Amino acid sequence: MTRAPLNRRLVGFGTTIFAEMSALAATTGSINLGQGFPDTDGPEEIREAAVRALREGRGNQYPPGPGVPELRTAITDHQQRRYGLAYDPDTEVLVTAGATEAIAAALLALVEPGDEVIALEPYYDSYAACVAMAGGTRVPVTLRPDPAGGRFVLDLDELRAAVTDRTRLILLNTPHNPTGTVLTREELAAVAALAVERDLLVVTDEVYEHLVFDGAEHVPIATFPGMRERTVTISSGGKTFSFTGWKVGWLTAPPALTAAVRTAKQYLTYVASGPFQYAVAEALRLPDAYFDTLRADLEGKRDVLAAGLAAAGFEVYRPRGTYFVTADVAPLGEKDGVAFCRALPERCGVVAIPNAVFYDHADAGRTQVRFAFCKKEAVLREAAERLARL
Repeated sequence: MTRAPLNRRLVGFGTTIFAEMSALAATTGSINLGQGFPDTDGPEEIREAAVRALREGRGNQYPPGPGVPELRTAITDHQQRRYGLAYDPDTEVLVTAGATEAIAAALLALVEPGDEVIALEPYYDSYAACVAMAGGTRVPVTLRPDPAGGRFVLDLDELRAAVTDRTRLILLNTPHNPTGTVLTREELAAVAALAVERDLLVVTDEVYEHLVFDGAEHVPIATFPGMRERTVTISSGGKTFSFTGWKVGWLTAPPALTAAVRTAKQYLTYVASGPFQYAVAEALRLPDAYFDTLRADLEGKRDVLAAGLAAAGFEVYRPRGTYFVTADVAPLGEKDGVAFCRALPERCGVVAIPNAVFYDHADAGRTQVRFAFCKKEAVLREAAERLARL
């Protein structure tokens, strides 16, 4: 073979860090606080809804390409009820194989080779691969730690400076993985004004929309003036309902953008997760008490892990959303988060993810590591005890 087998656009994208660290957790018997999945299932009545759909033969064959009508209607009802956003379930909703496929299909559909895509780094690792597959150019804007506030912040001047005549879209993620930042209404208003001024599309990943803490508010950018017509809003049921293996995601967008993304999506999975779509439709109609309880439970688990990390000597950035706490290993005398995470299972039986892999500017996150707190409280307390050995 005279040519390398891998498409040059994907050179540099090997096995994901999540696969590597989860395998390390398995081989060492460590507590896996790396990959973001719960260690308990979601509501029993929603699991039974999936079983019922299977038994009744709903979704056992190919579901409709855009998604089953029951789920598309539940999604539009959810957007209206929660955020006052009205969408047509027939022309402005697309169900996908998780949010990851929605992101991939959106970028493949909307980005031409040579277009620039602005993303907030550190970012979910699939963003970089999807931009590359679309032939786009990734332009990172770095969220930086604010020592005074214990959070990561967006420099709006840096964002404005990143926009050029080649910029096609902004890929936004709030609540933000891995930093746990929840962009404020004021920050989002500035991003929206910039998108309108420069006629940019916005693809926004909102999978942690219901997982916000300390009174933080999740505000979809599509609610701002001039944004509904230029925004693809993406979410999923995996994180909200603790069924990450079901892979039911979706997007809402105006008809032209939805049709464009559907054109790409139909050549990826075509359809997926038929019976689970019916179950997620029921889940989206759960009473507010479910979402409030979930948020309070995770906020308490965040506090347990954050306290344990601080006691072990880490510098801790307190997240206002998501499943994750970012901590800095420099106070422990460590200089490289990747080396630290690879050694951590043998040192104390815990697995974490190094944030450096989520950066283009790796030095910005070289000593940061991410721990997931979407686990049983007893597991988190045991992890904290093990980390105290450091």
